[in-house]
Parts: sequence; structure tokens; C-alpha cells
Amino acid sequence: MKPAVPASAIPASAGPALWQLLQATAQGVAAVRQGQSATRVISEVRTDLRPGVQALLYQTLRYLGRAMALRTQLARRAPPAAADALLCTALALAWHDDLAPYAPHTLVNQAVEAAKRHRATQPQAAFLNACLRRFLREREALVAQTEADPVARWNHPRWWIEQLQHDHPDQWQAILQANQQAAPMTLRVQTQRITREALQARWAQAGLPSQAVGEHGLVLASPRAVHDIPGFDEGLCSVQDAAAQRAAPLLAAALQPTPGRAWRLLDACAAPGGKTAHLLELLNAELVALDVDAERCRRIRETLDRLDLQADIRCADAATPEAWWDGQAFDGILLDAPCTASGIVRRHPDVRWLRRASDVSQLAAQQARLLSALWPLLRPGGVLLYCTCSVFKQEGQAQVQAFLAHNTGAILRESPGHLMPALTDNRSGDQDGFYYALLEKSGP
Repeated sequence: MKPAVPASAIPASAGPALWQLLQATAQGVAAVRQGQSATRVISEVRTDLRPGVQALLYQTLRYLGRAMALRTQLARRAPPAAADALLCTALALAWHDDLAPYAPHTLVNQAVEAAKRHRATQPQAAFLNACLRRFLREREALVAQTEADPVARWNHPRWWIEQLQHDHPDQWQAILQANQQAAPMTLRVQTQRITREALQARWAQAGLPSQAVGEHGLVLASPRAVHDIPGFDEGLCSVQDAAAQRAAPLLAAALQPTPGRAWRLLDACAAPGGKTAHLLELLNAELVALDVDAERCRRIRETLDRLDLQADIRCADAATPEAWWDGQAFDGILLDAPCTASGIVRRHPDVRWLRRASDVSQLAAQQARLLSALWPLLRPGGVLLYCTCSVFKQEGQAQVQAFLAHNTGAILRESPGHLMPALTDNRSGDQDGFYYALLEKSGP
């Protein structure tokens, strides 16, 4: 399998010692296993350790299936959680020479040092040392023995692999392979203020080569901190994946501009505000942006303020419109529904280990409730764009088919269907996994 993170992507060791990075990475692995998101874990890491820990944690999570299979061969019984997380971290990073960010023997030495220097793992330091030394001696044979294990081979939970095999029998392997690659950094250009070509030229002058993607996107050749990207702080661009950039144009195309008319729009699950902003860039609109969480509403406001855009932001549950709706029907509704996020595993490798098989049905039920609650808010002739960043059909195609079967007044206007991560076409380029369906409400 091709490397997901080249060695050059890991920060040089001029700063913190490697054992410190491995110790913090293992603590992150343990936290993810306990249900915390990697984003939250990384935000709480000491500032000087954060870049290195993020790179190591993401690579560990991408190869955690292989590491767990190797650990099972090295120790029949798992050690205590902290020690097991450190052992699996070292195995995930050192199992393949082409993928290892440091020489495997260095990773092993430093992992043992990390064990000795923390009270939670110090009692197991000798055990970890024995396991890892054996791993170095027998690595080739041990790795070969894990090949028959699909969780080790594909580095996803078994139920996830089986779900993809069921939903996408011809593409499941390509999807899993794509999930192992780090996603590119894609930005949406605010083309009402600057042309894509002009911003691309400005970036090139600053030493940031890029490639056009979709209608409004640019993909950077290599990631960069957003505030170091020319035009970002000026509101000329926003970070948004190529697949996510399809949402606003799909909805806008169904609402042809009418002189003097401001469309009444609802973005029902709006945080962090990327699609909200894109709609406001494309349409003359009075837009209500909802999110159930106050902190996430603050992020919507920050996004719109940077882009000098306005919306009516409300902290409310879209599924209970009686608490926030004024009774005026909407011309268009965007429902980017809560989902498993199975289409954005390239960006969030922790998702595969955080989700459980039961989450798919539970989230599908929530999506159905949202569709049922929001459909009456749409005027006859209006359109609702349903989307999820999921490749599971229960959250996409099957969800919409069930809705159409129970709502005879709903017409499927357009659906690109399930977009697959990194399975490129001429329009979208390198993209995350998404599902889109544009529904029209029939009537006079």
C-alpha cells in the first residue's frame, strides 16, 4: 500500500524529543479509543508538540488496524490501556519501512523511553521493550501473518469494510485505499470579489502553486496555515473541499436570479458556515443559518465576518421548527445533515475508529426526522438540497428513496448520487465522499 504520510511530512526533530511526541501521540490514541475526536485531542496538546503530534497521530490512526493485529501476535492479552496505546502507536509507525517517519529502531527506542518517563506506562516499560524488540527481529514474518486479517489489511473496522462491500461492490477497495491518503488542501475562491485566475497568480508569486478544481476551487500543491495564504484574511477565499463546493451551486442553479428579488433561504445545519457563505456569494438572499450548538454558531459568525457577509444566525434545533420558525415559507433549504462522516476519513482518520455499526441507523433516523420537519417549511415550487458527507447508502440514496416514497409531492430534480473520495472526474478533481439530492416541492 502506498505511503499516506511521507517522512518529510513529519516535523524535524530539532524541537521536542521524539519520546515526548510519541508519549503525547499515544495519549491521543487512548483518547480516541475512549470516544474523543482527534481534533479535540490535538487542540489540547502543548503548543510546541502540536505539529509533530498531529502528524504522528494521524498516521497512527491510518494504520491502527495493522498495529492492533500485530499487537495481538506479540501479546495474547492486551496490556493496560495507556501501555497498549503506546505499543500500538509504535507498531503503526514502524511496521513498514516506506511509511516509517523515522527509522524503526529509533521509533522503538524512543517508544520505550516514553514508557519509562510516564507513571501510567512505567510499570509496563520492560514488557513494551520485549514486545518491540521481538517485533524488530521478526517484523517481516509478523506483518505477513496479518495480511489475512481484513482489519489489518484495510485499517478500518470490520463492520465498515462489510458495509462498503454491500453498498459499493465495485468500488469498496478503491474507497478504502483513498481513505489512507491525506486529503489535499482545497480552497473556494470568492469569485464575486476576485477571479480564480487572479488569485492563483497571486499565490504563484508568493511561492504557492495551485491547480483549479470545480467551478470556484483551487487546490494547493502542499498545505499551508490559512493565515499564510494570500487573500485568506481579506476574505477572498475559504477552505472547502471540492465535493463540499458542489452544494451551493446545485441549490443556486435551481433558483434562477430574479431582478429585485431576495431569495428566502435556510441553512439548517450550518456550522462552520462554509456552505452558508457560498450561498450568500452566489445568491441575493435573506438567509437563516441554524445550528444547535452555541459554540458552533460562533464559528458561523466568524466565517461570515471574515467574508463580510450577513445572515440571521440562530442557535436552534432544526428538527423543532416550532421553536424558531416565523411561519414564512422558504424558497430554498440546504440540509447538510448530521452523518457518520464516512466520506471524509482522509481528513479525519479518527472517524473510522469512533463510529460504531449502530451509528449508521441512528443517524439515518435523525436525518429522516430532519427531512420530515423541514419539508413543510418549503413553499410549493421551492427546492431542498439534501446532502451528507457519507458514502453509506443508508444516509444517502436509500434515505432519499424512502423520503420520496412517503412524500408524493416531492420530485427528485437532480442528484449526482454518492461521490466517492478521491475517485476523480473532470469536474470535481480530488474530492471527499459526499451525497447530494435536490428535491422540488410540487404545487401551484
